[in-house]
Amino acid sequence: MTRAALMAAGRAQFVARGYAETGTPDIVAAAGVTRGALYHHFADKQALFRAVVEAEAEAVAKMVDASTISAAGVKDALLRGGDAFLAAMRLEGRTRLLLLDGPAVLGRAEMDAIDMRHGGRTLREGLAAGIAAGEVPDVPVEALAALLSAMFDRAALEIAGGGSGGDQKKALRAVVEGLVR
Repeated sequence: MTRAALMAAGRAQFVARGYAETGTPDIVAAAGVTRGALYHHFADKQALFRAVVEAEAEAVAKMVDASTISAAGVKDALLRGGDAFLAAMRLEGRTRLLLLDGPAVLGRAEMDAIDMRHGGRTLREGLAAGIAAGEVPDVPVEALAALLSAMFDRAALEIAGGGSGGDQKKALRAVVEGLVR
């Protein structure tokens, strides 16, 4: 219960103020707990932030996975998964947490590790299956997954910044259709 309250309060503060401008007194006040409770559950503010980011990445991956269960092939899975990713990233503050503050606070290597525990793993597995089935060109799967992931991340950032979701989806669809046989 306390951990969940701290994560919810931390998420709200990190989204509203950013990691750097959020202090632990703000978090514990919003959660209605003591500072001791914070440090009982998390080593420090960064550990709380890491837990929030991990939970967000997991939630996005679940939405993407759910959208691709009945996909008919790699192309359909990429298109459905891409749409689900963009929809999941529309949740207030998610692009800030996962695509801006996450890499800045935790570093690229830690964000990549979090991604590999969630959506990045399934993307790589799907692409590897597509390569094995001859649906996707035989290119290094790690490089392809990283480039596609960056493409979807950039689209989410554009949409969060006020860009056209329709334009982003149209461009993503063209790339996926050009990639998958």
